[in-house]
Amino acid sequence: MHADLSRLTFRPQRRYSAVIAQQGRVQLDADINEQTAIQLHQARTLAADLIGRHGGPRDAAGFKIDYVGGKHDIDTLHINGGRYYVDGILLDATRPAPGVPVPDEDAEEQETAAPPAHWTYWDQPDGFRDPEKPGDRLPSPATTPFVVYLKVWERAVSAAEDPALREVALGAAMPDTAARVKVVWQVLPLSLAALEIEDGNPSKEVVRAAFDKWALKQAATARLAARSERPDHADEDPCLVKPDARYRGQENQLYRVEVHAGGAAKDATFKWSRENGSVVFPVDELDGTWVQLASLGYDDKLDLDVGDHVELVDTAYASRLEPLPLLRVEELDLPGRRVRLSAEPDQAVGRLPHLNPFLRRWDHHEGPRRKGRTTALKGGAVPVAEGEWLTLEDGVEVYFAKGATYRTGDHWIIPARTATGSVEWPTDAARRPLLQGPAGIVRGFAPLALVKGEGSTVDLRLAFNPLASSVQAADEASLAAEEQARREEQLAEDPSRGRSQTTADAEAAVEGDE
Repeated sequence: MHADLSRLTFRPQRRYSAVIAQQGRVQLDADINEQTAIQLHQARTLAADLIGRHGGPRDAAGFKIDYVGGKHDIDTLHINGGRYYVDGILLDATRPAPGVPVPDEDAEEQETAAPPAHWTYWDQPDGFRDPEKPGDRLPSPATTPFVVYLKVWERAVSAAEDPALREVALGAAMPDTAARVKVVWQVLPLSLAALEIEDGNPSKEVVRAAFDKWALKQAATARLAARSERPDHADEDPCLVKPDARYRGQENQLYRVEVHAGGAAKDATFKWSRENGSVVFPVDELDGTWVQLASLGYDDKLDLDVGDHVELVDTAYASRLEPLPLLRVEELDLPGRRVRLSAEPDQAVGRLPHLNPFLRRWDHHEGPRRKGRTTALKGGAVPVAEGEWLTLEDGVEVYFAKGATYRTGDHWIIPARTATGSVEWPTDAARRPLLQGPAGIVRGFAPLALVKGEGSTVDLRLAFNPLASSVQAADEASLAAEEQARREEQLAEDPSRGRSQTTADAEAAVEGDE
């Protein structure tokens, strides 16, 4: 998540069940965040173990899908309210009821149209589908049926995106406090061809099995390792760190390496930040290549400078995970709190104030000539090069494993510490860095419906019953019946009633003679 953190310490394989605060000790954000992560891991693991990979309560299951063909309008889906769980994560599709304003005494009473009781495909809260984009439109079931599914993931939200998180009593000059993690759910279409289903009228079982197979293929395959190596120019630097330090930075940092454009290695790019991507600047106004900001930063470390690469982000852009070219800061207007960018931002992002646009600073630059070549940027980001160590800065290097496919938003976190002069990264017994999968984004998927046409939708959801049941009255008749049932069960299991076989046979013979 993009937040100003010291590091992330939660490791499920260590099997810690709680964080214990000690008196008189310094309290760090990492300790509090690890406790939250432990509780989330326990709760979601329990829910997934009991419910399965996905499902909803039988009497309140959400995300029932109705297909509505557009006669005079564009096709859409109705997403009905209720709760559903995917990989133990709770989702709620219930549309909030609108507030009731105080009536205007000077105006005549006017009835306002109530919003629909359900979400639609086009106005779902984190979908941000655009009818003008052909790729966002629903397939036509008249041509071939299609599957509707849930995509679930989480992302960080700071006060730059949600100003309500900021405590105004602290004043505008103070930084924001805590960030939030938001569950994002999106209802999306998927063709039968993508599921490798050739039958035009498949059964529920066939669709569910094909979907599970497809979901497994969406898992991240990229792996990265990090290390710190003493740079060749280390002896030329002022002695601000230990002479033998491999990490040459003057301060502790939390490096974030994040995939920008996904795909195969030849097409993929990445960006990196020494502040975990947390340096952001709310946007007040866009005017061509000029961007007016609410603030230019709090100090020299957290400000903008000419040559910095920035990303214009808003709520829709962050939710769609579709990268746009990063832009370079070309000029600063300090009195006017404005920056001039290398190009005008894309029209699809940052134009709507209610989506709270902001600039996010990244710290990579076009690399110097190294080993006979230069690291030229592509779309403002660094091209992925597999099978070799890539230098970030101050001795920090990263390595991408060969043969991977990359997904936009996947990222790795690398703490760098001046006390040790190195980075914190798992190693083997020979101190070789270990390849690790991304720290996020973790995506979950669940099938919802097979759409064959209007009024012909096959429900693919799963449901579970509540575990609780009524308590039986403990009256004498009930207790006697339970005791009799217990005796009969024991007799069936042990006809001799614990006696020797000889005694049991003799008693049976006597009973037979009588």
